[in-house]
Amino acid sequence: MLSKEKLSRINQLAKKAKEQGLSTDEAKEQSKLRREYLETFRNSMANTLENVTVIDPEGNDVTPEKLKQIKQRKNLH
Repeated sequence: MLSKEKLSRINQLAKKAKEQGLSTDEAKEQSKLRREYLETFRNSMANTLENVTVIDPEGNDVTPEKLKQIKQRKNLH
């Protein structure tokens, strides 16, 4: 999870970009923070999906095979 300070800074830069534009350094900072945010989000989503089991209305495990393989590899480590 990204810190509250970093999320706040992302929002500050986005607001400033809309209102008056960013300096070169601010644009670089914004890009770096956005990449960090996306990486954190993707890792969180991957962890969530790796812990999901899909069950159909009849009670059968219908988790996609690719997800089952990922779970197996994680359990081996």
